Amino acid sequence: MWLAGIRDIALDQHCLRAFGQPDRPRVDPARRNQTVNLSVANPPLAWYLCALPIPWNWAANAHLAFEPAAGEHWEGPALVPGLLVSLTNARPITGWGEHSIPEDEPLRRSMRYRTCRNYQFAWWLRQNRNAPDAPPEYVPPRRPDEGEQMSLL
Repeated sequence: MWLAGIRDIALDQHCLRAFGQPDRPRVDPARRNQTVNLSVANPPLAWYLCALPIPWNWAANAHLAFEPAAGEHWEGPALVPGLLVSLTNARPITGWGEHSIPEDEPLRRSMRYRTCRNYQFAWWLRQNRNAPDAPPEYVPPRRPDEGEQMSLL
């Protein structure tokens, strides 16, 4: 499970790497309930929560994109039943998906990219929030098998 504050995107990457150099507040996948307070100073374009079940099952991956929204409160599942999220002073971002990837984007033909919800949301951010490209010198996050990505228990 991870949380990313997205400031730029890398549309030649998928999974977490599609979010360029995100802010990465610590979340603890071992805790059944937790509160994560996010700073309102210098907010990113959006926040993105991702949790992978054990054993891994693509259809049961939990994803939730959200943005700051003073005075709003939302509670619900992160795209799948089983991970309940409560947002205060924030709201979910909806309406993105495979259709967010332009038809003429060559990587759309790759199942790995087309079905990646992070990549879909990165394209939504490009089209709806004018998300800038990650700097060319950015260092992508490590691969999940190198310990960067945590699993939801």
